[in-house]
Amino acid sequence: MKIKTGIFSGSFNPVHIGHTALVNYICEYEGMDEVWFVVSPQNPLKQNRELLDNRKRLELVEAATQGYSRFKASDFEFYLPKPSYTYRTLEALKESFPDREFSLIIGADNWNIFPRWKNAGTILAENPILVYPRPGYPVDEASLPPTVRLLNTPMLEISATFIRESLEQGKDIRYFLHPEVYRLIKEEKLFSHLSSKRR
Repeated sequence: MKIKTGIFSGSFNPVHIGHTALVNYICEYEGMDEVWFVVSPQNPLKQNRELLDNRKRLELVEAATQGYSRFKASDFEFYLPKPSYTYRTLEALKESFPDREFSLIIGADNWNIFPRWKNAGTILAENPILVYPRPGYPVDEASLPPTVRLLNTPMLEISATFIRESLEQGKDIRYFLHPEVYRLIKEEKLFSHLSSKRR
C-alpha cells in the first residue's frame, strides 16, 4: 500500500503556526500519513521582493517541523526548472517516489484561481486535491470534480504578511511561531531589511 503523502507548497516567508496547525489537523483527521512542506523558490503568481533566501526559509521550516514524524521539510523544488510550476513538481515527485500517493493541499483562495495555474487540467485529472477553507473564499462543494475534496479544517487566519509586518513593528509575536523559528528570526534579525526598504 502506498504512503499517503500530502504536498503543501509555499513560500513560507516565514512558516508560522497557521501552517503547522493546519497540516497537523490534516495528518490526524484527514487521512494523510505524512505531509511535506515543499519550500518554493519562486511562485509565478507572486512578487519575490520580500523573500528570504531559499535555504533560510527551508531552515525555518525544518525548525518548525522538528519532533513530529508526520511532517517533512522539503527542498525538492530547489532542483527543478524555474519558475516552479506545480504540475512539474507533482510529475517529478511521482517519478522520484513511486512508493507514495501524493495529494496536493491548497487553500480555497487558490482553488478559486486554479484555472490560472499552468496545466491546471492536467493537475486536476492526475492528482487528488485537498482544499482547505478560507474566509471570504466560498467553495461550492457540490460542484467539485471527483479528484477534489473540501476539508473540514479549522480556519486560522494568520498570514506571513501579518508576521513580517508585526516583526517590522517590533511586536512580540512569539506565540504565532514555533519557538525555534521565533528564536532564529530574533537572533539573526531576519526581515529587518524590510524596515529600511519602507523608509
